[in-house]
Amino acid sequence: MSEKLNEIFQQAYGKLRPRAPAPPMHFRFYPFVSINNTIRLREGELYIRLSDLLEGAPEAVLHAIAHILLAKLYRKPVDRGYSVRYRRYVARHDVAAKARLLRQIRGRKHIHSARGHHYHLEEIFDNLNCRFFHGLMGRPQLTWSRNHARSSLGHYDPAHNAIVISRAFDNPGVPRIAIEYIVFHEMLHLKHPVKLNGSRRCVHSQEFRAEEELFPKLDQAKSFLRIL
Repeated sequence: MSEKLNEIFQQAYGKLRPRAPAPPMHFRFYPFVSINNTIRLREGELYIRLSDLLEGAPEAVLHAIAHILLAKLYRKPVDRGYSVRYRRYVARHDVAAKARLLRQIRGRKHIHSARGHHYHLEEIFDNLNCRFFHGLMGRPQLTWSRNHARSSLGHYDPAHNAIVISRAFDNPGVPRIAIEYIVFHEMLHLKHPVKLNGSRRCVHSQEFRAEEELFPKLDQAKSFLRIL
């Protein structure tokens, strides 16, 4: 397999840098937590690590990966056709399912506590579940984040079936309506999984946005979060 990879990367290198001799290349399929690929230039030699999930990928996909990695390394424009080909492959149902399974097995999710100093996430989830989902949504793992970062309000991790809310909002200066909106937003991610629209991932579908508009005092909650 390394011989085939070397041939593929040599071809991609020749197209991107036709006047420069290709450096020695070293390949390894690596057990990343998710589908990751890396390339490093060290002492004139290239070290390429590909996700072991891609070990059986079609040659056309490997050609796309080679072009993308080398183009980024040497700061060349990435051909859109290769990007689309790669995104479509990793978004395939079977590949995405394997990636989620590996994240569950290899990844570590830090679940601390749903009970904060001022807000209890499980109580908020159960209340929203009754009000908006007829009590039918299964409760995922709920936890406050380890740090107080404001760059991310929260996120839903489908691999670990967990909703994580930034601990920055567990304080008396944050109105309950803002916390409820953040949790409600992540509950909608649980209900409306990411879809593939052509070669693009659709995170907030029309159904998602329409249901989000049903949240009372939506503008008030968003306004508060914008000024933080």
